Amino acid sequence: MSTRRGVTLADVGREFLCHPSPWMLTATLLAAAAARVAAGDWQVTDAVVPLAMLAVFPFAEWVIHVVILHWRPRRIAGVTVDPLLSRKHRDHHVEPREVALVFIPWQSLLWVLPLAVVIALVVFPSLGRGLTFLTFLALLGIAYEWCHYLIHTDYKPKSAVYRSIWRNHRQHHFKNEHYWFTVTSSGTADRVLGTYPNPGTVETSPTARNLHARS
Repeated sequence: MSTRRGVTLADVGREFLCHPSPWMLTATLLAAAAARVAAGDWQVTDAVVPLAMLAVFPFAEWVIHVVILHWRPRRIAGVTVDPLLSRKHRDHHVEPREVALVFIPWQSLLWVLPLAVVIALVVFPSLGRGLTFLTFLALLGIAYEWCHYLIHTDYKPKSAVYRSIWRNHRQHHFKNEHYWFTVTSSGTADRVLGTYPNPGTVETSPTARNLHARS
């Protein structure tokens, strides 16, 4: 389907596949899913784990956005702490239409994905449930990357759900960066945690597009 600017889902899909993080997450998904099938030992909890992850995901996304992505450089024990994820996210606010800055930095995935594997193998009581967790986590990661990327393209929303997601994140970038932190869940966590105000009651922040300028 084309938009008023003539951009189709096929167009944005081709661009999506030109970036490393979707491929890294897809490789993780395929490897985890294959390992899960090979492990067998299917239980009712293999359905419970994804449902629990879906319930937690909006809040995890909110916390990551607020605590990590909007982290400001600070000195701790004489050392300046300013993670790559935070630096790249500030750059993303400066240039929200720079496609490369939309994605999770591939350098960060080099440690995030192995950490997820360790969690899957160590935290869960059985290999099967851990692999179910890892499979669904990779699927959520791909969904997040696609959704966030699509919002920042010229493709315009068609469905009511996507219009809500699109509007919320655009308000975060261009209205006030202190609100609308969830990207993929139509503001679910924002509504619960009090960061989803009526846009008409919120003044536009002069630094909404430039986190570098914040004091």
